[in-house]
Amino acid sequence: MSEIPIIDVRSLNDRAADTAEVSRAIGRACRETGFFYVVGHGIAPELVRRVFALSQQFFGLPLAQKEPAAFSGPSGNRGWIRLGNETLDPGKPFDMKEAFNIGLELPLDDPDIVGGKRFRGLNVWPELADFRATMLAYFDACWGLGRTLHHAFAIDLDLPPDYFAHTFDRPMATLRLLHYPPPPPRAQDGQLGAGVHTDYGNVTLLATDDAGGLMVRHRSGEWIKAPVIADALLCNIGDCLMRWTNDVYVSTPHKVESPPGRDRYSVAFFLDPNPDVEVACLPTCVAPGHSPKYEPITAGDFLHSRLAPTYAHVRN
Repeated sequence: MSEIPIIDVRSLNDRAADTAEVSRAIGRACRETGFFYVVGHGIAPELVRRVFALSQQFFGLPLAQKEPAAFSGPSGNRGWIRLGNETLDPGKPFDMKEAFNIGLELPLDDPDIVGGKRFRGLNVWPELADFRATMLAYFDACWGLGRTLHHAFAIDLDLPPDYFAHTFDRPMATLRLLHYPPPPPRAQDGQLGAGVHTDYGNVTLLATDDAGGLMVRHRSGEWIKAPVIADALLCNIGDCLMRWTNDVYVSTPHKVESPPGRDRYSVAFFLDPNPDVEVACLPTCVAPGHSPKYEPITAGDFLHSRLAPTYAHVRN
């Protein structure tokens, strides 16, 4: 496939509808490119616009107003990540972007918070009107869509439709606001807005502005541009789901080449399972008489193994 397919998923929201056809279309995309556009997803365009407006407002704040929301570290994975503190392609210069991470909102007295469980931190919020309410509304909308897509994955993989339902009721999901400043005239050799990488979790839902710059590596090795499609979300498979499916679904390398002379903004929602979920080869993804490619691992341990190299160089 030389292009990223566009799939209308509105029938998935009606569980009484026949979802086999759209589920098979999603499955083909997961096997062939690992990327597909989602339309008919039901997330209000006005909510998306508000998220982008508040994201730009936050990143435009003076340093002193962003510092109180500084990154909690990879074990919490929340807060503002300053320019220069992330390297997605180890061995290359740092990524030319800043980010703000929001995780599952839990109360202060939640047992996982009280117990200091990994990936169960408190969100940090800047002092911007409507920021928290808007971001949590979008988080919940993407969470719902992600669970709906897993309904389709299960159908495509010949599993019960609700197979994944219990694995995403308290997920390690991250809503990530991203700002790519204009690249400097003399960037370091090999330096990109986001270095070549695959995503870590099960599925990513990406909304972008009209700047472009996202490049996807086709299985032929060719880099293809991911066009901007109004009101569509770009969905891609992450390493965790690739492992879970025994490499039936593919996690595809991609990168961001920041456009010259302008800022770029995007909003990514990364859906990882509950931290204690065992990621072991799905029963329909290994042929009789064959062994799975990977040993079982908890979702929390797998995410930790992927995040650690990204922040290994961070300055204290």
